[in-house]
Amino acid sequence: MDMPVLQVVLIAVALSMDAFAVSISSGIVIGKMRVRHALLIASFFGVFQAVMPFLGWEAGRGLRRILMNYDHWAAFILLLAVGVKMIWDSLKKDADEKPFDPLNIYVLFILAIATSIDALAVGIALSFAGVNIVLPVIIIGCVTFAMSFAGTYVGSIFGHMLESKVEMAAGILLIGIGVKILVQHTLG
Repeated sequence: MDMPVLQVVLIAVALSMDAFAVSISSGIVIGKMRVRHALLIASFFGVFQAVMPFLGWEAGRGLRRILMNYDHWAAFILLLAVGVKMIWDSLKKDADEKPFDPLNIYVLFILAIATSIDALAVGIALSFAGVNIVLPVIIIGCVTFAMSFAGTYVGSIFGHMLESKVEMAAGILLIGIGVKILVQHTLG
């Protein structure tokens, strides 16, 4: 089944908020932003954010046959958990966090994995819902790339004013999508 494009875009925007927030932080740390810096950061986040839902979808395909009668509950619980975690993370930012080097390849690799774990869970949820994964993977990767690219510049210009607010909004959006899936499947 194909998912409506608007719903995929909303999921992509929600998933990209972690990467956007980290990109803002990267822009703050880097200071004098260059296009190559933004491209490097956006490429890492975009690629990982596209690959993780596919991996989750593949894992979910194997579990779907076993859990077919409960798939909507699994999708809801996964999206709820990711949404609540994003809201929690937005509220508990540590003021004593030390700056990091966002241009170090190893640091970028770790950040890309950390910001795309929720995309893995969403991929599992999409598999349980029987969604064709091709369009979501492309849109999620492209939206994350664009949001991360923009985030580095936003961070270098506006600093810490936006970071926690976008992550909270993304968490609320994912919870809303989870509720929608649950309501659609339980009420027909």
